[in-house]
Amino acid sequence: MDNPDSHYVIRKGNPQTFGRLDQGGPGQTTRAGIWRCTAGVFDCTEQGDELMTVLEGHCRITNLANGQVQEAGPGETLLLRDGSRVTWEVTKDVTKVFFGHKPGGY
Repeated sequence: MDNPDSHYVIRKGNPQTFGRLDQGGPGQTTRAGIWRCTAGVFDCTEQGDELMTVLEGHCRITNLANGQVQEAGPGETLLLRDGSRVTWEVTKDVTKVFFGHKPGGY
């Protein structure tokens, strides 16, 4: 939770994130990798359009602009849009793979 552009706000617990980029990075328009997060609740602003598939765990993601709730567990895929302000509720430690795209670059 070290990206200042995401404006993280911890709501419950002490969620800790870990991950790696296998492709892409600063200044590039795409990125892909794996991400893990321990249980907890936090708000953030999504950086780029992101397609993700949960490998293990469970999460509930609420779009704060429209109230839409998406849930995902193992094998389920979600799409989050660039600039969306969302609440992540990680109910069981999550591991996901992701592919992101941001036309102006990350």
